[in-house]
Amino acid sequence: MNATLRKLFSFNGGVKPQTNKLDSTREPIAQLPLPAQFVVPLHQSVGGVPIPLVSVGQKVLKGERVGAPDGNYSSAIHAPTSGTVVAIEPRLMAHTSGLTMLCVVIEPDGKDEWIATEKLAYHSLPADEVRDYLRDAGVVGLGGAVFPSHVKLKAGKNTPMKTLVINGAECEPFITCDDLLMRERPELILRGVAIMRELLQAEEAVVGIEDNKPEAVASMQAAAAKFEHIQIVAVPTRYPAGGAKQLIRVLTGIEVPHGKRSTDYGVQCFNVGTAYAIYEAIELGRPLISRIVTVAGNVEKPRNYEVRFGTPMDFVAQHAGVKAGTDSFVMGGPMMGFRMPALDVPVVKATNCIIASSPALFPPPPPEMPCIRCGECARACPTDLQPFEMYWHSRAKNFGKTQEYHLFDCIECGCCAYVCPSNIPLVDYYRFAKTEIWARERQKDAADSARVRFEARNDRIEREKREKAEKLAARTAAARSSAITSGDAAINATEDDPKKALIAAAMARAKAQKADAEHAAPVAAPAASTSESQPNAGEQP
Repeated sequence: MNATLRKLFSFNGGVKPQTNKLDSTREPIAQLPLPAQFVVPLHQSVGGVPIPLVSVGQKVLKGERVGAPDGNYSSAIHAPTSGTVVAIEPRLMAHTSGLTMLCVVIEPDGKDEWIATEKLAYHSLPADEVRDYLRDAGVVGLGGAVFPSHVKLKAGKNTPMKTLVINGAECEPFITCDDLLMRERPELILRGVAIMRELLQAEEAVVGIEDNKPEAVASMQAAAAKFEHIQIVAVPTRYPAGGAKQLIRVLTGIEVPHGKRSTDYGVQCFNVGTAYAIYEAIELGRPLISRIVTVAGNVEKPRNYEVRFGTPMDFVAQHAGVKAGTDSFVMGGPMMGFRMPALDVPVVKATNCIIASSPALFPPPPPEMPCIRCGECARACPTDLQPFEMYWHSRAKNFGKTQEYHLFDCIECGCCAYVCPSNIPLVDYYRFAKTEIWARERQKDAADSARVRFEARNDRIEREKREKAEKLAARTAAARSSAITSGDAAINATEDDPKKALIAAAMARAKAQKADAEHAAPVAAPAASTSESQPNAGEQP
């Protein structure tokens, strides 16, 4: 369908950095041999950490589940090849923090043997069962956010789904994995789009592709002729046109305001790689165990590879010919990517690009200078924020004010830092502020939980004291009643034996005095047990 038939809109701000995409699109997608080991992190998406399903020494097949979803906001993890589980232990994450994550380490047997797979007859199944199938197949968003796709494939309760937006913009410099996928496998992508449109019951599906990818646009338009209600649209090239809200604005004219979701307006957005993964899961019965990854930067032959999750990044980059001087890898693009803590961290579902970095390619940034309030950052911001205000309040650790300026609407695209004449790493300040706010919220939640536990413990102690006092009072009353009865018996006995009567009366008085003493003792007891009412974080109510 011709792109000119659809009216396009524009979003505010944005920049046009050098794309650096040509070199990695000269050759088709390549396959990689098996590495010596796969290090498969169990946590590769938004949500809970999957539960290990295998043990050390166990034989696994390609596509076999090694991690089960932990709740609804989670997604399964699968073995990338057949082999033996040699370890289940914490390994370094593919994250700039340098933290570790529980991983399943698999040694390939060389057979690369798949589990039994079959097509899912999704037409005859309830939509919820199909979504559960995608959850167990490990399908997540491959555009960078890695949000579990089965959750997003559910339409809003009050607003019917009108438009399914498929993101093929790929605006970040260096990254071309979606471009090559659309050139080489357009029909398979669109078959996945058709499944998604049916699950969402959307009226139409629109695939947005930046106009600097003419081969991908032509390939997708040719394939779309076989599908109904799917339109391929070329959109103007401007970073970050690939942001979900920005692409929705360009294609539909809908501007999603602060605090709202696109589903409130009958729109949902997915990446083209996610559509392809859904096709493979439904039509081929294959879980998500690999993705297309661009290798670029300081390498001899920039190229796109189909890489299985758990493959060490340095193993991937070696096949592109890493040049001398490479000092680190950047996962993602230069605008939003993260520098990896080591060269051998594993490829994960969020890895769309590996850039071999060097001082020549990415020289150290110029020294940071004071903000001159020129307003260039605000003009470049695609989400219409006030970056310089957020910067000042983040730097002053006035986090309440940063939230007043809608800090969490920032998509961390880097446009503000790109145009800043003072060379201020603005996004770093915003990330710092977000991290501090999240940390303080966690501390507040922990303090609230501790307060609830402490109050419940005090209530329990007071309840136990009341119950003990009531029992003592009951025993004292019973003792007094017994003493009175004994006294009466002693009086009656005087007629038979005065001496025995005197002894019985004395014993009754002693017993009554003892009972009174026992009853008085608990009154002073709380002073000795004051320490019990102090908070103790280790005790549970």
